[in-house]
Amino acid sequence: MHVSVISAERSVFQGEAETVVAPAYDGLVGILPHHAPFMTLLGAGVVKITQSGTEKVTTRLQVAGGFLQVASNVVRIVARSAAPVAS
Repeated sequence: MHVSVISAERSVFQGEAETVVAPAYDGLVGILPHHAPFMTLLGAGVVKITQSGTEKVTTRLQVAGGFLQVASNVVRIVARSAAPVAS
């Protein structure tokens, strides 16, 4: 599935992914490929995006506020703030 994460300032992530786990307003939500259409408000926390491929690379982004939408195998996250988490 295609995943895009944008903040008020810039695009933070664009790419294909196997899973997305995000902090919804009232708890964590997990998204897998071909998920049913879905929309939720984001809370504050870490979005974990596990990319497709032979090596499982996980991108972690600190987000706060905004929304998450799933439609046609595309996940869009529009956050008030989003930044990579330091490893």
